[in-house]
Amino acid sequence: MAKTGAQILVDMLIKKGVEYVFGIPGGAVLPLFDTLYDSPIKFILTRHEQGAGHAADGYARATGKVGVCLVTSGPGATNLTTAIATAFMDSTPLVAITGQVKRRFIGSDAFQEADITGITRPITKHNYLIKDIRDLPGAVNEAFHIASTGRCGPVVIDLPVDITTETWDGAIPEEVNLPGYKPRYQGNPRQIRLAAEAINHSKRPVVYTGGGIIHSGCHKELLEMAERGNFPVTTTLMGLGGFPEDHELSLGMLGMHGTLYANHAVTECDLLIAIGARFDDRITGKLDEFAPHAKIIHIDIDPASISKNIKVDVPVVGDAKNTLAELLPLIQPAERREWLEKIKEWKEKYPLSYDNSGVLPKPQYIIEQIWEVTKGDAVITTEVGQHQMWTAQYYTFTRPRTLISSGGLGTMGFGFPAAIGAQLGCPDKTVIDIAGDGSFQMNIQELATVVHHKLPVKVAIMNNGYLGMVRQWQELFYKKRYSQTHLEDNPDFVKVAEAYGAKGFRVERKEEVRPVLEKAMAIKGPVVIDFRIGEEENVFPMIPAGKTVKDAIREGTFGGMA
Repeated sequence: MAKTGAQILVDMLIKKGVEYVFGIPGGAVLPLFDTLYDSPIKFILTRHEQGAGHAADGYARATGKVGVCLVTSGPGATNLTTAIATAFMDSTPLVAITGQVKRRFIGSDAFQEADITGITRPITKHNYLIKDIRDLPGAVNEAFHIASTGRCGPVVIDLPVDITTETWDGAIPEEVNLPGYKPRYQGNPRQIRLAAEAINHSKRPVVYTGGGIIHSGCHKELLEMAERGNFPVTTTLMGLGGFPEDHELSLGMLGMHGTLYANHAVTECDLLIAIGARFDDRITGKLDEFAPHAKIIHIDIDPASISKNIKVDVPVVGDAKNTLAELLPLIQPAERREWLEKIKEWKEKYPLSYDNSGVLPKPQYIIEQIWEVTKGDAVITTEVGQHQMWTAQYYTFTRPRTLISSGGLGTMGFGFPAAIGAQLGCPDKTVIDIAGDGSFQMNIQELATVVHHKLPVKVAIMNNGYLGMVRQWQELFYKKRYSQTHLEDNPDFVKVAEAYGAKGFRVERKEEVRPVLEKAMAIKGPVVIDFRIGEEENVFPMIPAGKTVKDAIREGTFGGMA
């Protein structure tokens, strides 16, 4: 029986197990929406295409499944590019379907035409412009396969509107055959043996993990490895939750706003075991002084990430879970008492701390209270900025897929729509977006989405009346010349929430924090809490860009040795 391109696409989405599609309709995708009308797929109408992309991203990160979004041609597609780039930088499996003008109009500057495959080529794993209906089924199969295998990432399918109305009665392929795309899942046995030898001979090892730990699902193997060899473990922002932060071997996050003891440990280690991490500049600081005494092992599924920023001694290309499973039997148990004592000294000398005096609630205290109220059993999303770093420092992550945050691209406006996707993917979980007053306004319109779908997402705004992280840099490096960072005309967030139909609270005193959080958690619908914090609150410690732990700034210091 002949089917339209729209029917073929929707049938294939159903076959792929797609439960939710996020997006906004438009002229070039009307045949698809007409077909979706009768399908079991739940379509989540967001209020902006960027919100749709971030919601699909949040769904993917929370569940491990492929997120799917659907938008129209031209501005619909271009509005999606920030979300696609965010997913690309953080290796999120995403399939973005964009409408396109009729094939005969492509290249003619037709109404709402944009070369979306050209625009997104640098920020996707792959993309397709469908020019023949016979290619559509294979492209969909390949898109889901490419997005969810190897180093995961976004794939775009650009679909001309006349393809969606054309009919075809051909056979739908079941298998994917891509001779040029064969991700390596098993590490080379010789390289794994070399890694084991280096590990067993090391006196001062540190395990450095990134988002690959979460994607591969190897948190249990990582814990077993750390306990067997007494390896201290530090994580990137993307890796938080991959190793329990309440474990005595946890060093927390490293890098620019990481713990000083993690950064000291990496600086003094003789072996750095990098797993699923890419040596980002916010981690390494000054490249030639990063882990200067260490031999480096790098385990990663993406061969292009190995030795890209830091030259490594033992590369192992393969899936982290499979590689650790093969590595574990080769690791000899060791006490490493002297090294762990040294790390204990650093932890005592350089603890995370803050001054909790004053009437206004401190953001660090608020986040600690969020952890207490949820007992750590929540999915936390964040926007980007100071609140993101305070969350990484003061919310104790113990389970994978419990922190959803934009790392590589640093996308303001990410957290709230990502919380929508996470809540739909994990309906039994408490989902909280920890936001800044600047970031939250970038996708504030998605309040309509959470209210319409009765999603119990909670938003905790750290409201300091500034673009906080930019202001902090202006304070430290630009003599407090606060150029265009003061948000003096912020709206009343409580009234905005209520106008959309959500519940709003304002907190201006420290003693109000816990009672309001408990009240908010008891409400079944969406809640926005406006926490008023000090205008010049800063995130410490901080290692300035391109510097080392020797240059770390602690509260009340500048440029002094940490």
